[in-house]
Amino acid sequence: MKAVIYEKYGPPEVLKLKEIKKPKPKDNEILVKIYAATVTSGDVRLRSSNFPPLFWLPARLIFGLFKPKKTILGHELSGVIEGIGKDVSKFKVGDDVFGTTTMLKTGSYAEYICLPEKWKNGVISLKPKNLSHEKAAALPVGAMTAIFLLNKANLSKNSNTLIYGASGSVGSYAVQIASKQGAKVTAVCSSSNFEMVKSLGAKSCLDYKKQDYSKSNEKFDIVFDAVGKTKKSKAKKVLNEGGKFVSVNMLTKEKIENLELIKDNVEKNQLEPFIDKTFKLEEIVEAHKYVDKGRKRGNVIIKIQ
Repeated sequence: MKAVIYEKYGPPEVLKLKEIKKPKPKDNEILVKIYAATVTSGDVRLRSSNFPPLFWLPARLIFGLFKPKKTILGHELSGVIEGIGKDVSKFKVGDDVFGTTTMLKTGSYAEYICLPEKWKNGVISLKPKNLSHEKAAALPVGAMTAIFLLNKANLSKNSNTLIYGASGSVGSYAVQIASKQGAKVTAVCSSSNFEMVKSLGAKSCLDYKKQDYSKSNEKFDIVFDAVGKTKKSKAKKVLNEGGKFVSVNMLTKEKIENLELIKDNVEKNQLEPFIDKTFKLEEIVEAHKYVDKGRKRGNVIIKIQ
């Protein structure tokens, strides 16, 4: 099968398309034919080993001190089950599924992958029926992160919510989820993305290049940092008493109930991934170069089948 391998940290060019052996499912695993994956910020960070100074050494100890332990990147996927182990009970051959590869030994930049039916760090579930594989692949990481952090921030119907980095993957889901729950959403992004975030539910917008949100006269119940580029000390200046600051830099947890909630919301047309660009697996280097620029809107898809 075809897979994208990287054996050293570095620029997008370290990603190489190769032929490797097709995996076989163990007793507790499903074999998934992958139709689509994505390029997330986590993928480019692992590829380049671009970790914050404080976390650089711990990250390298986890992911590979001198070279990557996990040589196939790709944090999320959508595909069709082609085979199952004898102990699998939740899924059957032919099921359309979507989910993550979190903390597994391999990722989704490949034509096939074996996933445990259930494991501690990641999740897999039946794909929303009304979405293509390309769109479904873009859901798990960004949408689950948005749900987890909004729950942590105690989002309620009338929460006045500021989302910093609203046009990215996590931000685009946070805007939709918060606005659908009745919150008033102020989106912070570049002016070129105002139309996009307003279409997702934002009521007002601030251009981060021209306006410092921390100098706003408006006060917020929640400041949601969707890109990890602002600080709690800055957010405090515009938070109401008892207001919450949450950030993608915080530890989050993937929960199957959140993935099922995402599926339910999508099938009720209450949530939809925003797709910026789609690349073929053979174009993985160009896809990473694009995401490296830091200006992607929503999600970048890798079409594999």
